[in-house]
Amino acid sequence: MVSVDLSVVNLGLPRIAAGLGFSAVGLTWVIHAYALTFGGLLLLGGKIADRYGHKRVLLLGLAVFGLASLAGGFAQEPGHLVAGRALQGIGAAALSPAALALLTVTFPSGRARVRAYGIWSAVNAAGGALGVLIGGVLTQYAGWRWVMFVSVPMAAIALALAWRGVTGAPPRAPGGRPDVLGGILATAGMSLLVFGVVRTDQYAWTSPVTLTTLVIAVALLAAFVYVERTTTRDPLIRLGLLTNRSVAGANSYNLLLGAAMASSFYFASLYLQQVLKASPTMAGIQLLPFAIGVVAGAAAAIKLGYRLPLRTLLIIGGLVTATGFAWFGLISADGSFLTDVLGPSLVTSVGFGLCLGPVVSAATVGVAPSETGTASGLLSSSRQIGASLGLAALGTAAHARTGQSTTIESLTEGYALGITLGAVLLVGAALIAFAVLPRTSTATPAEHGSHDLVPEPE
Repeated sequence: MVSVDLSVVNLGLPRIAAGLGFSAVGLTWVIHAYALTFGGLLLLGGKIADRYGHKRVLLLGLAVFGLASLAGGFAQEPGHLVAGRALQGIGAAALSPAALALLTVTFPSGRARVRAYGIWSAVNAAGGALGVLIGGVLTQYAGWRWVMFVSVPMAAIALALAWRGVTGAPPRAPGGRPDVLGGILATAGMSLLVFGVVRTDQYAWTSPVTLTTLVIAVALLAAFVYVERTTTRDPLIRLGLLTNRSVAGANSYNLLLGAAMASSFYFASLYLQQVLKASPTMAGIQLLPFAIGVVAGAAAAIKLGYRLPLRTLLIIGGLVTATGFAWFGLISADGSFLTDVLGPSLVTSVGFGLCLGPVVSAATVGVAPSETGTASGLLSSSRQIGASLGLAALGTAAHARTGQSTTIESLTEGYALGITLGAVLLVGAALIAFAVLPRTSTATPAEHGSHDLVPEPE
């Protein structure tokens, strides 16, 4: 549901603008409002889940998400829809780390952990691709309001299943006084960082507006680090958590993976519609193989996860995905879906599937049960910030290559450059996995009846 909502509105934006009277600049906030509150509040959401109980926060987040979706669907003016999207982001920031923390606590090790993370990652990634299809179909045949309404039954079903099927447990986080100042600084800094990046579609990276926003964001985050080091209260994030090589390496890898993944959907959708002239619905259908490939890659990661170390899987996944991007970067103005999109999208998506489960598992290796929500929020934050940075940076590079011309040839050159830069990011991710993540060994099922990843001495 959270992944679908990141992309479901994209293909409906023109009709949303016509229906509610959005200006060209105001329309971007239908996307930015969700990204801003989601990305800015993830660390706080993870800490709240640790402090007050994962199940309780999951249920609360689902309720907020469902109600916000309902309110957004009934919007009568632009401000109503933007507010609904912002509330969706708040709900997502609460439920996403809580859900992943529940998974980490429920499946602490062994085959069940590998399988659970594989399923989580496949559903999470496939949701982004399915969101484009769902958004196109609903916009074309049911009306744009259904891109909001579609989340209401999803939230209701998830709420009912979580209420009955998820075992509640007492909070495991310390009961000391919360670090309110640290929470404010982190939330403000993260929100401003995302805000500054997503507005680069209106203000150039070198403009005073963008530079001032990013400088303030960095200053707030630096102040947050200082407060976390000196506070006598229960910190929002224990800085010692970042000295865990697996946590630090996984989040760095995830940052680049999120940047490449977000840009892949963006450029593929534009190429299909602007160059190959596919309708919104057809573009969504043509992206389905991507979702299928992610599921296949995640299934392969489950099988390989019983035998290979996490670092090896992440290196392989990163290089396979980079190969798919490099192939995709060969698109041409007179290309076709079969020759220019299908093949590279399958390679790329299988590579993504190989990466997603292992990076989640690596980000929680050696993390105490009382910090699983915080670690999950940190991982989600790195993915969201990576997506925002990637879309802004690669989109800017593609626009610069396209220039003032809007011919099919110039557009294709811009998209090709953006996709090729995505391949570079993924090679960088593979290098991070090689250099930062600790070596791991695997215990055979025959010996222990399960599979645990045990760090070897360095």
